[in-house]
Amino acid sequence: MSQPRRYGGHAASPGSAAGLIYQADAAAADPASAPATAITRATPSEVEAAFAAVAAERWALAERLRASGRTDEADIIVVAALIAADKVLVDTAVAATVAGGDAAAVVREAAEAHAAAIAAIPNPEFAERAADVRQVAAAVLDHLAGGRRDRPTGPIILVRRDVAAVDLIELADDELVGAASVAGGASSHAAIVARGLGIPLITGIDPAVLGEQAGSRAILAGDSAELVIGPAEGQWLAARDKFNSSVNATPRGDTKPEGRPSTADGQDVVILCNVASAAETRRGLAAGAAGVGLLRTEIPFTGWHGWPTRPEQVAQLRPILGQLAGRPATVRLLDFSGDKIPPFLRDAEGRRPGAGLAALLGHPVALSDQLAAVLTAGRDADLTILIPMVRSLNEVTTVRERLELATLETGVGRPRLGIMVELAATAAAAETFAPAVDFFSIGTNDLTGDVLGLDRLNREARPGLAAQPRVLALIEHVLGAAAAAGIPVSVCGDAAADPAVLPLLVGLGLRTFSVPAAYVARVRGWIAGLDAEACAALAAKSLIASTLEDVRELVRHARRG
Repeated sequence: MSQPRRYGGHAASPGSAAGLIYQADAAAADPASAPATAITRATPSEVEAAFAAVAAERWALAERLRASGRTDEADIIVVAALIAADKVLVDTAVAATVAGGDAAAVVREAAEAHAAAIAAIPNPEFAERAADVRQVAAAVLDHLAGGRRDRPTGPIILVRRDVAAVDLIELADDELVGAASVAGGASSHAAIVARGLGIPLITGIDPAVLGEQAGSRAILAGDSAELVIGPAEGQWLAARDKFNSSVNATPRGDTKPEGRPSTADGQDVVILCNVASAAETRRGLAAGAAGVGLLRTEIPFTGWHGWPTRPEQVAQLRPILGQLAGRPATVRLLDFSGDKIPPFLRDAEGRRPGAGLAALLGHPVALSDQLAAVLTAGRDADLTILIPMVRSLNEVTTVRERLELATLETGVGRPRLGIMVELAATAAAAETFAPAVDFFSIGTNDLTGDVLGLDRLNREARPGLAAQPRVLALIEHVLGAAAAAGIPVSVCGDAAADPAVLPLLVGLGLRTFSVPAAYVARVRGWIAGLDAEACAALAAKSLIASTLEDVRELVRHARRG
């Protein structure tokens, strides 16, 4: 019996699954294959038609997603459609084919040159846009080859050189249980979509995996970020029965769990969901979320060429907030920062001289329009307003003044106003901010990255790093400042959906968590298995640990105990 082949990587979307390998790149990747030969001989008009077909397919998919309320995913797909229709990219490939070039080579070369030009822009977030260009080129080659190879029958684990967001969206309803990518990172569009869909994804695996036999049995092990190909049949069947039911648990409207979640020793906990679309909201509520703890309002507008107007924002918000009558709804102000900088906040070179909270506060009407839109669309919800990336009290004062005016204009009662604590300096000065706000929401993703010096595109960045003692100490400090001021604190970063970090957060005293909609049911289950008193003892030991690995060992030991 042959030994299983193991491929390690980085966990971009957590979870485990068992399925059959689907080699989506195989048709275009094998130079000796008939499809690859067909690509080589493609004419200039066929190359141009392939780009047009890919663009049309992406536009059509984006429209279907938007019609079903999945606006965040639609906007991601629009990016791919725009790239496939980019005249510079298409004309470069067509011209090279006219000159006698191998069609497969010229498409790859044109895409690589285009991607390299984008990646050279001094802005780390553009690395993912470069990846989008390469993914479009792969789709064009697939089209020239006559389509991808047939998928195996049964649960599938997608394997590609560069898994794209569109791959996951297209296959989500066709027994996709996991994915593995040679390229990409935890902050890529594919990773964002994978986490929203609850599909485990690992990235950065050895390119040798592309030579594995399609249809082979495989287990994607989320805890170790490893793809195991060729396990024993009994092991594979057991993993399939164990993991795949949870991968697809509560995905599209199962019966809502009864009762408020609580720890094993009776500590009540509130579980909310992070959303950017109506579909995610429905999923989170169906899984037992009490409401929405983080509504990312900027996601539908990241591809826009101007600030969204009040009516445009109301149209985006109503399908979401309309589901939350009487429920908590924490709406984050437009956060055009990080990898979410829209075209209208970039200069000709792609740089971002004015973005983030400063851009919102500096615009004459953008903040007022958004606040009025939120109050109008969410008048029946238990609204709270969340300010992102806060650095100064002046920012809080400005938003509070505009919020007072918006309440007068709309006639809606003033919602509570809070800040995201996601910068190390803000966390360290929490006692300064606490008297000025109604609540804190800790954004563990950015807070951890700021403490450890990791941006979102770094492959090492992952939710589990929030267990680092310096990060835990800042969270404890924030909790102390909030307690002194008598205001509540929640966590809205992905660390609350990490089973190795959640006990530490509970132990520090947190009782309100907002997690990706796909993980609400799982987090409920984890909470039920935790003893708050034991978690407090674990957190106390972790705070004085020297390293992240020391904390991980403490958590592992506590689990064994």
